[in-house]
Amino acid sequence: MHITFHGAARNVTGSKHIVQLNDGTSILLDCGLFQGLGEKTEDMNEHFGFNPRKVDYMILSHAHIDHCGLIPKLVAEGYEGPIYCTAPTMELARILLMDSAKIQQQDAEYMNRQRKKRNETELTALYTEEQAMEALRLFKIVEYNDEVEVTPCFKFKLTDAGHVIGSAAIHLSILEDGKYTNITFSGDVGRYGDLLLRSPQKFPQADYIMLESTYGDSLHKDLGPIEDALRDIIHDTCIAKRGKVIIPAFSVGRTQELLYALNGLELRGQLPDVNYYVDSPLSLQATQVIKDHPEVYNKDVIEVMKVDHDPFMFKNLRFVQSTEESMALNTDTRPSVIISSSGMAEAGRVRHHIRNNINNKKNTILMVGYAEPSSLGGHLIRGDKEVYIFGDRYDVKAQVCVIKSMSAHGDYEDLLHFLNCQNPEDVKKLFLVHGEYDVQQKFADTLRDKGFKNIEIPYQHERVELE
Repeated sequence: MHITFHGAARNVTGSKHIVQLNDGTSILLDCGLFQGLGEKTEDMNEHFGFNPRKVDYMILSHAHIDHCGLIPKLVAEGYEGPIYCTAPTMELARILLMDSAKIQQQDAEYMNRQRKKRNETELTALYTEEQAMEALRLFKIVEYNDEVEVTPCFKFKLTDAGHVIGSAAIHLSILEDGKYTNITFSGDVGRYGDLLLRSPQKFPQADYIMLESTYGDSLHKDLGPIEDALRDIIHDTCIAKRGKVIIPAFSVGRTQELLYALNGLELRGQLPDVNYYVDSPLSLQATQVIKDHPEVYNKDVIEVMKVDHDPFMFKNLRFVQSTEESMALNTDTRPSVIISSSGMAEAGRVRHHIRNNINNKKNTILMVGYAEPSSLGGHLIRGDKEVYIFGDRYDVKAQVCVIKSMSAHGDYEDLLHFLNCQNPEDVKKLFLVHGEYDVQQKFADTLRDKGFKNIEIPYQHERVELE
């Protein structure tokens, strides 16, 4: 038996891992899109590093595009097996994959107009909306904690990872040579004490663990309450300077956390009186999916709902749907807050909003989550004085702010908490995935101090034999 790491290997995007049994059975864990890796991104998304036709089963941890975004391409290239996931993940994946296909086609058209001016080769979208629809037919729903026997030698179950609605850690039990080997893939681990969701669940003892490590060297507790930070930034930008706040945010998870926090300010009578826009066509759909699954809320949200039946709606909030409405925001000079995807500012409408507001020092670009260092969001977080958007250079005159504590990824204390249910001596090997290499090296030292002795940081396409 072996594991091959085809994504999120010494970087934080493109999650893809294959567990192959001795009998040849091949199990794919996630099939994510690479984002924000500069010139390498296109080639990495074009080539899987494995043959989709030879994959037998797939299990999806959650619906974020860096975990599910290449599923349509996988199916288009020959995968025909089931795709197991939770019900909320399937509902969110449906709208995210359809939106991803549309965005890719729109961005390819826009970029090709620019490339044509420079006599450069035209780009093609990775997949179409029709191919996304075809892939969605393979999805099969699994409930948390239900044991699914796929074959006599392979079963699995999902536990709540607390990252986004429907997110799961995946636990495989493989029977070979008369004994079971237990393999856990964490997916993305959420926060203990998340704004909206329940904390990650405990899970059975594993022989091998694939653990995300996005914030393996960070603590998120260095800022005050999120609501207070939002209030201060919005007041300073919109009320004092009469500017705009542009917030790149993933449509699933981060956008709803922002709306919940802003709603909290309204309940406290502290919400700055300006216009608020969510400019992402799928955010309204994603928000409705989250409203349809109140079972995922934590106790604090349930208490809020006793006095406010809709914790994601407040005064002056408007969801923008059409392209025309989105474009109109760029010519509207009134102070406002615009929340738009994607979170790394690598695609979608937010790139246009940043492009149109980055040259004005009255404005603020507020980053509220992780951004891969090579992405536009990563350059802004790093403090670059100039950035490239759609191939053109822009001076960064707008203020760039960061609220680290809004990340849906756990910090290193959360990750250690996630592992508390494990006896380190019984873990034969722990693989760090979904993290930057320097961060992973520091986190590996922390884990060794906690008793996990055999830690590996796999590189792209590395194959590791299991005992």
